[in-house]
Amino acid sequence: MATWLQIGSALYLAAALAAAAGVLWPSNRLRILGTWLLGFGTAAHTAAFGVMHAGDPLPLADLATAVSMAVLLANLFLLVSVLRFRRLAGLVALLAPLAFVGTFLSALTLPDRGPDAADAAVLWSHSHVLLGSAGLALLAVAGLAGGLLLVEDRRLKAKRPLRGGVRLPSIEALDRINTAALGLGFLCLTVGVVTGALWVHAREGVYYTGSPHELWTTVAWSIYLVLVLARFLLHQDAREAALSAVAGFAFLVFAVVGVGVAT
Repeated sequence: MATWLQIGSALYLAAALAAAAGVLWPSNRLRILGTWLLGFGTAAHTAAFGVMHAGDPLPLADLATAVSMAVLLANLFLLVSVLRFRRLAGLVALLAPLAFVGTFLSALTLPDRGPDAADAAVLWSHSHVLLGSAGLALLAVAGLAGGLLLVEDRRLKAKRPLRGGVRLPSIEALDRINTAALGLGFLCLTVGVVTGALWVHAREGVYYTGSPHELWTTVAWSIYLVLVLARFLLHQDAREAALSAVAGFAFLVFAVVGVGVAT
């Protein structure tokens, strides 16, 4: 698995460089190359998880592997979105560097891990990490799309032309991706929280232990519940939704990753 992760991280780095070059020195060919490299990196990353489950599975319930899984799912969502909205290829320049860092760190820490214990908690632990990672990945895409939407909105209002023929995704396309990723991400996050409680129960006999991770994840879920209600029931406009997506994901990173590292 480590070999495939290293190949994937190298391809993600190449994708980041190609996509960034395509933005800085406007070149449609470089942006397309960056997207293809991201796709090849995602294929290698997928193969890594396939190898992981070929024998005794390595533990999914740790921070490095959860982040790696979130990277994989975010890439898959972005690649599918690019097929629908070609101009979203500009997001590759933002996501590919994060994909490289997440995958590279996972590859470095993987050799020190042993196999999962074969007990009843394994099913819930894997389900929790897979669904939680899916939620984290989709909400990351929502945050990235929201951030780029704010940049483009500010540029349009200031009537500043893009230099050198650079093309950013349209406001409408970014808003659609933001909305879809927010809705699907919150659904996955919700089911991830439920399976997490079932995992704790299988391991400890209670559904909630009051650990910092559980506490802050619950707070993050509550914040996203408010954001989803505002977006889908109160018809929040595109700019407000973009601001909410960026702020919400920043807090989610603190709640899941930051607290996980600290503890």
